[in-house]
Amino acid sequence: MSYPLQRFLATEAGSGLILLVATVAALIWANLPESGYESFWHTEASVRIGDAGITLDLRHWVNDLAMALFFLTVGLEISRETTVGELRRPRAVLVPVLGAIGGLILPALIYLAFNPAGEAARGWGIPVSTDTAFLVGILALFGPRCPDQLRLFLLTLAIADDIGAITVMAVFYTAHVSIAALLAAIVPVLMLAGLRWARVWQLQPYVLVGLLLWAAVYASGVHPTLAGVLVGLLVPATPVEAEQADRLRFYGRAVLERADAARARLAVSAARATVPPNDRLQNALHPVSAYLVIPVFGLANAGVRLDVETLRRAVTSPVTIGIVAALLVGKTVGISAGGALALRTGLGELPGRVRYGHLIGGAVLAGIGFTIALFITDLAFDDPELREQAKIGVLAGSLLAAVLGSLALRCLGERLPLCTADESGDMPALPSGPWRDPTLPVP
Repeated sequence: MSYPLQRFLATEAGSGLILLVATVAALIWANLPESGYESFWHTEASVRIGDAGITLDLRHWVNDLAMALFFLTVGLEISRETTVGELRRPRAVLVPVLGAIGGLILPALIYLAFNPAGEAARGWGIPVSTDTAFLVGILALFGPRCPDQLRLFLLTLAIADDIGAITVMAVFYTAHVSIAALLAAIVPVLMLAGLRWARVWQLQPYVLVGLLLWAAVYASGVHPTLAGVLVGLLVPATPVEAEQADRLRFYGRAVLERADAARARLAVSAARATVPPNDRLQNALHPVSAYLVIPVFGLANAGVRLDVETLRRAVTSPVTIGIVAALLVGKTVGISAGGALALRTGLGELPGRVRYGHLIGGAVLAGIGFTIALFITDLAFDDPELREQAKIGVLAGSLLAAVLGSLALRCLGERLPLCTADESGDMPALPSGPWRDPTLPVP
């Protein structure tokens, strides 16, 4: 497993823990007497320059602007993995991709079976996503002999799942579209494509054009987080030219010969130019997204009243029941069936000889649908009661999926190793990443 991918997994694992704390804090805050939870997040804030400006409440500043950073990091990771990472190998990626497709379609169908008509039917997109931070965070609690293989498989599945969920959000949860603004958004997209084609290595042009794209997408009526995904996909992830390394050696020697501010600045620029823009932007933004944006999003959206009357309505609500059933049954069966199709047809293979039983356990764990599920809840429902019932369904379904998935993987891990021996009889090397079991000898 590559170092950038290990670093991504480590950050996501830490994010999952902080997100859990933020979720619990939101629930406590929302259930305090006269807590003011909703009134706080409905406080309006404005950014204005002359007559132009944007006014949103605090929750929508988080959901519309800050979450664009989260989707930007998702786009960066998708771009990197499909360009130079694990997703560039068709056979290795086909099992999790088909599993993700099954895990998108079946949960939506199960939800619609409980809510076939009316405003409640608009929530069919809520249970289609898997929360990467919680998923990786729970896997970090395990100490199996070969953990990275299963993490890699489930991360690939989560990334493919994110692509589908983002597509669903952009296509089906856009109420009103301004054609003029949407056409205007094409201009910054073309500018980003031009920067990529010209192999521009500085980050500033991508950031500035990305801000223009966000403003255009926001004005179009399409959810502005889509701008983050587009920027992430268009920032180059390919290795830089070899001549950049020659420049670094030249400017490095110049600094050693005579250290001054100008030579040091050139040497630093030459060093940056040796690393793809994708990696540098991900390195800068992923900790902010994981440790700040996602927890604040959880704090702003996970708070729901859990009094007796609210829970009584939720227990009998088709929205709540449909989401729980979709997350538990839909994800498990959909991912397992999609993965089985790829394996039975011989089109795909499990990485590192991970067994089919572990695929099923991972499919149960993939029923943790939190971040994007709450995000789509906010887009799907205007009725506060339906939104409340949906949030309870997301929280309950995700909790059950986490517990049942952890038990399934724990039982499987005790009965057989996560990775079998290679045909040569040698066991795969222990991972060198942050999840290596400290009780095992160093190879």
